[in-house]
Amino acid sequence: MTFDDPTPLIGLEIHVALATDSKMFCPCETEFVREPNTQVCPVCLGLPGALPVLNRRAVELGVLCALALDAEVYPEMQFERKNYHYPDLPKGYQISQLAAPMAENGIMSFTDDDGGEKEARIRRVHLEEDAGKSIHLPGEGTLLDFNRCGVALAEVVTEPDLHSPADVRCFLEQLRELLRHTGASEVRMEEGELRCDVNVNLVHNGEGTPGRTEISEVKNLSSFRGVERALQYEVERHRQALRRGDPLTHETRHWDEEREVTFSARSKEESHDYRYFPDPDLHPVRIPRAMIDDLQERMGELPRARRRRLSREYDLSSYDADVLVGGGLADFFEEVVAEGSNAKAAANWVMGELSAHLNAEDIGIDELPVQPGQLAQLLDMVDSGEISGKIAKEVWGAVVQQGCDPRAIVEERGLSQISDDAQLESLAREVVEEHEDVVRDYRSGKEKALGFLVGQIMQKTQGKANPQMANEKLREIISREGCE
Repeated sequence: MTFDDPTPLIGLEIHVALATDSKMFCPCETEFVREPNTQVCPVCLGLPGALPVLNRRAVELGVLCALALDAEVYPEMQFERKNYHYPDLPKGYQISQLAAPMAENGIMSFTDDDGGEKEARIRRVHLEEDAGKSIHLPGEGTLLDFNRCGVALAEVVTEPDLHSPADVRCFLEQLRELLRHTGASEVRMEEGELRCDVNVNLVHNGEGTPGRTEISEVKNLSSFRGVERALQYEVERHRQALRRGDPLTHETRHWDEEREVTFSARSKEESHDYRYFPDPDLHPVRIPRAMIDDLQERMGELPRARRRRLSREYDLSSYDADVLVGGGLADFFEEVVAEGSNAKAAANWVMGELSAHLNAEDIGIDELPVQPGQLAQLLDMVDSGEISGKIAKEVWGAVVQQGCDPRAIVEERGLSQISDDAQLESLAREVVEEHEDVVRDYRSGKEKALGFLVGQIMQKTQGKANPQMANEKLREIISREGCE
């Protein structure tokens, strides 16, 4: 390590909106598109006399998050009041967890941009309620929307194990995929369902003067691009300070997306600044072992493990496995293969024609009007030579529109591939006689000329001729006539 290459130490505090129908402690709905302040009640507004009631589903989804991160889920947790005053926090405190969180000591493996395998330790996963939203209008003041107030959150806190802005982006992208897989959250970034606070400082232990900078926290980053850009700015700011020997303060900063700079907001609070104490309105919560075991079983195979298995079991490239798992197509693919289809052919079709149809229609795989068995039947007809690849695409178009079996469409439209030897010989001879100049080019060593002749047979048969047999028949006729 040189003096110009200090190590960034980056830790994350990630707030994930859980996929509950109602808020953490009240029955208010959690839909995103609503008029301001239309999803509120005395509980989430903190009105006198209103008492919170814990949402059981929020606990289950929080446990799923913790299990997916290989964290230890404790048999008992306690909610506490985190006291601070801010306009979008009507109670003057947030119900959260500190001394007795839901889970601790997890780990998450991820792949960096170069394909390297890395890990980040998970310090804790705890439950809390969200605050409201402040809307700052230049020249008009600040408006408050409390619809989000009380929404159930899981906060994931990492150790400072990440060392570059790019690694943080990769970690967050793969965390989003993991949480979607479990069903704990939809993780819709555009709706604020994943927000991130980043803590960063630099440490230098190499040649020159060793040193480290004070930690800066950049709050409320809501896009992967924003997280990466904010960290790039902060790492360089800390690097320059370390090089010059300038002191940095332990502070909270915000990211200005337009100017692409961070700016100081306030000095960083410590836990004692929030005066945590157990919430007197909420008893400690026991998490039954049976609930944890049931959720672990229902969670199934996690995306990272599935990628590896698909590559190993079906001899797929890591890219193919990434696309199938990341695109939510792996279940359909495996069902097609279970019907007897070649794995590589099935992967190509699922990632190609099937994915293109989903994108064109803007639908999910669960809305596709085609069963895995129907695609397997289509691929089997191509593999057996009953239809060509070109005809298969035509048949696929009819299958997704009509929901019919491929074989029925082929029979109804007379699309079966021409593989009759005598018929193909007649067609090949006809093409050879019509294109004597191209035949001469082929005989002179121009191999591409044969492709043109095969194309002529395909054109005459509207794509129904078996291209391999047509190729062989043309070679045979040309060779035979050349010897006469």
